[in-house]
Amino acid sequence: MEKFSQFIVDQRWLVVALILIISVVLGYQIQYLEVNSNVIDSLPDDDADAVLLKEVGDKFGGNRMGIIILETDNIYTEEVLGHIVQITDSLNDMVAVQSVTSITNVIEIKGGEYGIEVGSLVDPYEIPSTPEELRELRDRVNAKEMYKGSLVSADGTACTIIFALETDADIHEVANGVKSMINSLELHEKVYYSGSPMLVSAISDLISRDMTRLIPITFVVIAIVLFLGFRSFAGVVLPLLVAGIAIVWTIGLMVVGGFQMSMVSSNIPILLLAIGSAYSIHVVNRIQIENERADMKSAVKVALFYIFIPVLLAAITTSAGFASFTFGAYLDMIRVYGLFTALGTLISCLLSLTLVPAILVIVKTNKTVRENKKSDGGFLHRNILSPLNTILFKHPKYILASWTFLIIVSIGGIFLIKREVDIKDYFQEGNPTRVAEEIMIEKFGGTKPVFVLFKGDIQDPAVLKTMLEVEAHMKESPDIIKTQSIADLVVDLNEALGQGGGLPDNRAVIEQLWFLIDGNEYLSRMVTDDLDQAIILSTFISGKKSAKIAFATHMRDFVAEKNTDELEVMITGMPFVDITMDNSLVRSQLGSLTIAVIFVIIIVGLIFKSFKSGFQAAAPIIATVVILFGVMGFAGIPLNIGTVLVASVALGIGIDYSIHVINHFNNSLNKGDNVDQALHDAILISGNAIVINVASVASGFLVLLMSQMLPLQYFGLLVAISMIGSGLGALTLLPVILVLSHRSKKSPVDE
Repeated sequence: MEKFSQFIVDQRWLVVALILIISVVLGYQIQYLEVNSNVIDSLPDDDADAVLLKEVGDKFGGNRMGIIILETDNIYTEEVLGHIVQITDSLNDMVAVQSVTSITNVIEIKGGEYGIEVGSLVDPYEIPSTPEELRELRDRVNAKEMYKGSLVSADGTACTIIFALETDADIHEVANGVKSMINSLELHEKVYYSGSPMLVSAISDLISRDMTRLIPITFVVIAIVLFLGFRSFAGVVLPLLVAGIAIVWTIGLMVVGGFQMSMVSSNIPILLLAIGSAYSIHVVNRIQIENERADMKSAVKVALFYIFIPVLLAAITTSAGFASFTFGAYLDMIRVYGLFTALGTLISCLLSLTLVPAILVIVKTNKTVRENKKSDGGFLHRNILSPLNTILFKHPKYILASWTFLIIVSIGGIFLIKREVDIKDYFQEGNPTRVAEEIMIEKFGGTKPVFVLFKGDIQDPAVLKTMLEVEAHMKESPDIIKTQSIADLVVDLNEALGQGGGLPDNRAVIEQLWFLIDGNEYLSRMVTDDLDQAIILSTFISGKKSAKIAFATHMRDFVAEKNTDELEVMITGMPFVDITMDNSLVRSQLGSLTIAVIFVIIIVGLIFKSFKSGFQAAAPIIATVVILFGVMGFAGIPLNIGTVLVASVALGIGIDYSIHVINHFNNSLNKGDNVDQALHDAILISGNAIVINVASVASGFLVLLMSQMLPLQYFGLLVAISMIGSGLGALTLLPVILVLSHRSKKSPVDE
C-alpha cells in the first residue's frame, strides 16, 4: 500500500497522461457503436424453440417482416385504395425489400367464365370506384380468411401492407427509408408501423434519444448533489470526471469487442455515472478529511491506506453481482450487460484510486491547509448524522423492530409480483409503436408469430392433409384467430375449379393446381423453392403467461404425434420463447442474487478475516432487496427484462455502504477505541460520504423516469429506492447489529 500510494504521488503526471491516452484511443471507437434491440438476435443457440424460431424466420422471412398499418373510417374508398397502391409500388421499388403484400396485389383465386383465374385481388390500374364495385370488393375480402383479419380488419377501418426484407438488409436504413417514403406521400390516414424491423428500429431510436438526452441531465443532477455535499470544486469535478472516463472506456471496449448496444445495456452509461462517482466520492471525502491535518501528499498517502481496501472490496463485490448475470441468463443481451457493467465497475475503481489522488496532488501540491482547523462537520453532520448517531445508541431495539416489520410486510408483497415479457408494455401509453401493437392485437389477431414447420414432400396429399389438421387444432385455442398455409391455397384452387371443397387425394391433381400459382411471390412466405419444407403461419393474441402455457400444452403433444418417417413436424414461435424467457427471469433473478450474496459474504469475510463481518455486511442489503421486491409487488411493477436487473444492481452498489462502515468500525477498534467511539466515528466520517453517495446515485437514477421506455423508468425508480434503503440500512440496521454483537465490549462514551 505504501509503495502504491508513493507511486501515485511521485508519478502523478505519468498516471494522468496514460489515462488520457487510453481515453482518447477508446473514445475514438465510440463513433462505431451500433444499437441492436432485436430480441430475436439475442436468443440463445442452445434452446430448441429459439433455434427453430431463428431457422424458420431466416428461411421464410418471418423475422424480417415489416408492417405498415393504415387506419381510417373506411378502407373501401377509391382514395384509400389508391394510397395502398402507392405504398405497395414504392416498397417494391426499394432495393432492400424482397416482397410486398397488400390488398392491392395479393393473389386471388376464383372461377371464371373460361375456367380458373389466378390474379390480384385489386387491379392497381383499375381501382374500384363506384359504390357497387367497392361493396363487391368488401364482400370478396370478408369471404376469404387469407384477407379478412390479415390484410384488412373485419370492420374495414384498418389495413396492413406487409413487406419482407432481404437477408442482408440494413434494418435501420430500411425503416428510416419506409418512414420517409410514407411522410412524402402526405396521407390523410393514420399510419402506424409494426413487425420486427420497424419495432427494432423504434426501440433503437428511443435508446439513442434517451442516451443523448438523459446522460447530460444526469451529469447536471449529480453535479448539483455533489456540490451541495462537498461544497468544493474537487468534490464535484473529480467524481464526474472519473464517471465520464469510465463510460468512455467501457463503451469503447464494447465496440472493440464487437458488441452492440441493446435495450438492456443502454442504461450502462447512467449506471457507470452513478458507480464511478460513488467510488470517487469516498476517495475525495477521505482525502479532504486527511488534508485538514496534513499537506496534500501526506493526506493522499494516509487516505489511500484507509480507503484502498474498502473501495477495492466494494468494486469486487459489485462486479461479482453484475458478473452473475453472465451465468444462466436466457438472453445474450443480459449476459453482455453483466459483462460490461462488471468491467466498467472495475474501471471506475481503478480510476478512483489512481486518477483522483494524482490530480489532487497536482492541483494542491504547494497548498497548505490551516493548522488546527475546526469545523462542526457541516450540514450533514449537524442535521442528519449526529442525530442519527444519538438515536442508534438510545433506541437500537426500536430500529431493529422497525426493520423487522418492514421485512415481514414486504415478504407479503413479493407474492404479488407479476412477470411480464410482452414487448408492447415496454412503451408508454399513446406511444405510436404501442398503439400499433394494440391495433394488431385488436384487429389483426396479434403480433406474436407462431410457426409450424413441416419437413417432407410438400406436394404429398397426406402432408397437406396433416397441415389442415394441425391448423384446425390450432384454431381450437381462443388465442389463435387465423392460420395460413399452402394447404389452404390448394383447397381454394380446387374449389375454384368446381371440384368442391376440400383437398384433392390425387397427387397429380395437386401438381396441376400448383402449376397455376407457381412463381407467385406470396408462396415464398409459406413454402421453400425445393418444395421440401413449408410452414403454417399464425399469430397469438394473449400476452398472459397462463394463456401461452395452455397453448403450448394444447399443441406440443398433438404436433409430436404427426411425425412419421416421411414427415417431420415442429412448432415454435414467440409464445413458446416467452414461456422460457419468463421462467428464466425468475431463475436469473434467484441465481444472480444467490451468487452475488455468496460472493459478498466470502470476499468480505476473507478481506476482514471474519465471515461474521461478511454476514453483517450482507444483512442490510438483503433486507433492502426484500423490501424492494415488496415495493414491486404492492406497486404492480412487473418483473421483466429491465427490472430483473435491479436487485443485483442494488446489492452490488448498496453493499459498498456496509463495507465502508464495517471497515471504519474495525479500524477504530484496532486503534483501541471502544465500540461506541468506533461506531460514532464510522457514522460521522464514512456516513458523510454514504449520504452524499446515496443522494447522488439516487438522483442520477431518478433521471431515468424521463426515459421513453417503461422498463428504464421502473429500473431508475427501483434503483433509487434501493439506494436509499441500502444507505439507511448501512447507517441504521448495520450499526444496531454491530452494537448488539459487541454488547459485551460496549462501554458508555460521553457524546
